[in-house]
Amino acid sequence: MILGGTAEARELAAAAPSGHVVTSLAGRVNAPRLPAGEVRIGGFGGPDGLVAWLVSERIDAVVDATHPFAYRISASARQATGLLGLPLLALHRPGWTEGPGDDWRRVPSVEAAAEALPGLGSRVLLTTGRQSLAAFAGNTEWFLIRTVDPPSPPLPARHEVVLDRGPYTVDGEAALMRGHRIDVLVTKDSGGALTAAKLVAARHLGLPVLMVDRPAPPDGVPTVTTVPEAVDWLRDNAGA
Repeated sequence: MILGGTAEARELAAAAPSGHVVTSLAGRVNAPRLPAGEVRIGGFGGPDGLVAWLVSERIDAVVDATHPFAYRISASARQATGLLGLPLLALHRPGWTEGPGDDWRRVPSVEAAAEALPGLGSRVLLTTGRQSLAAFAGNTEWFLIRTVDPPSPPLPARHEVVLDRGPYTVDGEAALMRGHRIDVLVTKDSGGALTAAKLVAARHLGLPVLMVDRPAPPDGVPTVTTVPEAVDWLRDNAGA
């Protein structure tokens, strides 16, 4: 089974060795990009539900290729596979790295980002995902909130929502920031190329970036950063 929802998960589903591959999606996006092969959509009800599903489907290996901030399902996968003695691999793309000309302020959580924002800018491009917007509901800055699906309240009092999905271009991101007079970017360290253009645009425009660090991964889970490495692991661990 592939715990999916990322570009890497879709690539792995297409490249996986022959055998029965199921990709599980959380179902938080209304029209997700579906991978090749069998797809399951929806939660499991915690580690116990995941254990029951793994047993019923006779799964013999799990790859956690979820978003780097999907820490709940990653923790459930670690617990469930540990109880069953199943091999588990984490496929997580590397985080972003600050370069020359960048002005990044790293914070440990979206709550910390909301606290650090006052005084850093007054017009914010917020791309932390719709699940984390409540943390900014008490802020007085103006927000351009970009999400894939419409967000639910609570939201900041002063905001505009733009619905869009990557990949993005540097020129497009710079035009968006200029058009809305953005003076600070708030985002998560998701990594990957699909949404990295906003960071380059912020650098070119001289804008500060509040970067929310990733949560610590579950202990004891082997991790790779590329799909070919995950394919090799599957050959060794999934009987393919």
